Amino acid sequence: MGNDSQARLAARYGAPQIAALKQCNATIDQLLEHRSVRAFTDQPLADGTLETLIAAAQSASTSSNLQVWSVVAMQDDERKGRLSVLAGNQAYIRQAPLFLVWLADLSRASRLGEQHGVELEALPYLESLLLGTIDAALAAQNAVVALESMGLGSVYIGGIRNDIEGVAKELDLPAQVYPVFGLCVGHPSPDRPAHVKPRLPQAAVLHHETYSAAAEQDVIAEYDERLGAFYHREGMKAGGWSEQVVSRLREVSSLHGREALLGELKRMGFGLR
Repeated sequence: MGNDSQARLAARYGAPQIAALKQCNATIDQLLEHRSVRAFTDQPLADGTLETLIAAAQSASTSSNLQVWSVVAMQDDERKGRLSVLAGNQAYIRQAPLFLVWLADLSRASRLGEQHGVELEALPYLESLLLGTIDAALAAQNAVVALESMGLGSVYIGGIRNDIEGVAKELDLPAQVYPVFGLCVGHPSPDRPAHVKPRLPQAAVLHHETYSAAAEQDVIAEYDERLGAFYHREGMKAGGWSEQVVSRLREVSSLHGREALLGELKRMGFGLR
């Protein structure tokens, strides 16, 4: 493992003395360098970028080849502005030259059932909704890996679920389709460079044979220090990871409207049995 790869790994875990990976290559190096980009230049995307990203997305795994996902691509400034408001007034939605909304889409299968005169009894169950959600996430992450290989940056927008009915109306979504998340895509601004945020040590997430939280407290305490140091370098007031998790989940108000998601999904045609 070269010095550059070692530096990438150290940044990923916030641990300068971390042991080198025994297996590494250019693809892994790129994955280790992933970061959320929240500032973009006004440079337009090259012709064919969108089609390339969708080809990469469609190359992701999909359960039983059902392909129960879709995506809406937006470049219109006014529409991006309205979606920005619906997603909590996140300015980078307006700034990014391309905004993608990834959808769990059961409507295509439903239309096929109608065309064949068959009632799809399995469609209104929670499992089918999970399939669409997971498929959309896998597809989107493939697109992110692809766009980063092209020198572009992105940031996921979970706030798109703050008001899924409002988003559905804006995008003219049919029943049995819901927006899972958004994705801003563009050229990263050199004026506000994004940095790699350290992740939990592997000991916190990797279990061998059976699940064990025996060493979790000490591992997380160490991570709290590393992430706190990262936030300090970034000029952020946030404390460690533990404080962040507790603060984020302490009150329902932190869901910003997403606490009503179940009712909204039912109104949008999902059975959720």
